[in-house]
Formats: sequence, C-alpha cells, structure tokens
Amino acid sequence: MKYSTYIGIAAAIILIVACFMPWAYYPDLDKNFTGFFSENNNYGKPGKVLSFFAVVIIILTIIPAVWAKRSNQFIAVLMIAYTIKTFILFTSCYAGICPEKKIGLWLVVLASLVLLIATMFPNLTLKKKNGDA
Repeated sequence: MKYSTYIGIAAAIILIVACFMPWAYYPDLDKNFTGFFSENNNYGKPGKVLSFFAVVIIILTIIPAVWAKRSNQFIAVLMIAYTIKTFILFTSCYAGICPEKKIGLWLVVLASLVLLIATMFPNLTLKKKNGDA
C-alpha cells in the first residue's frame, strides 16, 4: 500500500492519545478509568504498555529495512493480544455491575487493528540482486 506508513503512524498517534481518554465508566465508583488510571491501580496501567508498543511501531515503520518490517508485524500482533486482554479486563461485569464502555477504549481497539493492517502492507522496495531476472 502506498500510504501504509502514514496511516500506521497516524494510528499509533491516535492510540497514544486514546490512552489518555476515558475508557470505561464505573457507576458504583462514579469514576472514569483511563489507560493510566484505575481505582487503587487494580487494573494496572495498560496505557504505558500500549504507548510503548505504539512508539516502537513508529520507530520501526520509519526504518527502511526488512528486519524492521518483520519486527513491526511481531510487535503489532503482541499489541493486538494485549489490547484484547485489556478490553476484556476493562469491560467485564463484576458483582452485577457492568461498566459503561467509553470512546477511548473503542479508539484503542480500532487504532490497534489499523496498526496491524498497516504493518502487514509495508511500503518497502527491495533491491534486485545480480543475476535475478
């Protein structure tokens, strides 16, 4: 794809921004949880991990080497797995109370999927070796 590099970088930036947005509203606590805040840090800070993955993907997207593109795909698959785990964690019901899903969590899922697709179609031109037809 011609624009996969730009789409991937934009999706990574959206992912980082979405980590600061509200992910879920818990009515029993009357609080919004984000990627960096949960009550008593019960859910950890998945925003740190997802932001780290996004920064690594941006760096590997810019590097024009085959090993970088393959590493980028591996990191994107790890990020999708962590995103699914985080989505389940933040949206699971407990004690009969179900949290309300907010826009930040949906943006994280969408940006992670876009990043995975963008890494599958890198914009990389390979050099021909001597003797190849």
